[in-house]
Amino acid sequence: MAQRILYIHQYFKTPQEGGAIRSYYLSKGLVENGFEVEMVTSHNEPMVRTKEVDGIKVHYLPVAYNNEMGAVKRILAFLKFVRVSKRYIKKLQKPDLAYVTSTPLTVGLIGLWLKKKLSIPFIFEVRDLWPTAPIEMGVIKNRLLQQYLYRLESRIYREAEKVVALSPGMRDWIKKVAPEKDVYMIPNMADCQFFKKEMKDPKLIDFYHAEEPLVITYMGSIGATNHLDYLLEIAEQALNRKLNVSFKVVGKGSQLRNIKLNSFLKKLTNIEFIGYQNKEGVRRILNVTDATYVSFANVSVLATNSPNKLFDSLAAGKLTIVNSTGWTKDLVERYKCGFYADPENPIEFIEKLSLFLKDRNLLEAHKNNARSIAEKLYSRRLQVDKLVKVLNNEAQIKAEDNEVYILTA
Repeated sequence: MAQRILYIHQYFKTPQEGGAIRSYYLSKGLVENGFEVEMVTSHNEPMVRTKEVDGIKVHYLPVAYNNEMGAVKRILAFLKFVRVSKRYIKKLQKPDLAYVTSTPLTVGLIGLWLKKKLSIPFIFEVRDLWPTAPIEMGVIKNRLLQQYLYRLESRIYREAEKVVALSPGMRDWIKKVAPEKDVYMIPNMADCQFFKKEMKDPKLIDFYHAEEPLVITYMGSIGATNHLDYLLEIAEQALNRKLNVSFKVVGKGSQLRNIKLNSFLKKLTNIEFIGYQNKEGVRRILNVTDATYVSFANVSVLATNSPNKLFDSLAAGKLTIVNSTGWTKDLVERYKCGFYADPENPIEFIEKLSLFLKDRNLLEAHKNNARSIAEKLYSRRLQVDKLVKVLNNEAQIKAEDNEVYILTA
């Protein structure tokens, strides 16, 4: 009999919707490997809706949420999802195991409830370090609330059967909080079937006004954690130096209006805002892109992130530029597929970029390296295989780097 997995992710998205679609690919991969998967998620509609998505039975619960919400409204949405999910899960056939993925951290309350009330074990996947991230960003300032959330984080890790982390920094933090717990690292994935390293399409060059020899694209959320003012400072330096470079910003978020206004006030004629795109739209924009910029605010905890768009960039064979220290910096430097630039020093960015403007062979070599490591280290198939082995208790952890590896006969 197939193992039944209850997969809980408050913000489940499909490729047609765009956004973070890790859970779609992991759950689809589980179905393809013989698991039965039911997904409990949310949507902005007023009623419960259930439908099958590529073999995944998805239950959409009515919990409104959007990126423009303030902190209080977001917290209320988080707690409502916990409450509504508990009530709804009671109606479902009992699974063998629950796979609970953050953020927010509050979804862990569902895992604790499943274990205590329904005797259903759960695996907890850490996609962002909560509550450390909102605390360091200054969003959660109340000391009592901070202490409660840190205790909750510790309890969730300790009560989980296993913990899955998306980056080395997350893994190291979890091991500090719950040193007795095995932590399996399964990073985000590069979709090497969907994205290709390809020649620029002249029609897309015209459509996206991407005639410059070098096009740099930011893709993703436009919020406080991304601090896209860094990109505006870089674009200003490029404009002042008359570099033949253009910048594209693809996405939506609470800071989009401010970023657009600041761009207008600075008279940045070399930057264009394209808007939110689904996965096909991202592929089209990447076709005319030479380099991507992965941007986060200069806050230490954000260096542990495992950003989806970094892996899209690698899969599409793009020069991948990061502004966070930590594992992404190590990645692009070790494999020579991009570079790190201090976010507070836009001149450093321009100087490093100039090397690739002068030497197109160097640019092409870095693009090839990006595609190569996408295939070898971060392919969708590889990450799904890791998760299957973790669920089947057939995975162990390499002592040297805590990556998941597969037991062989």
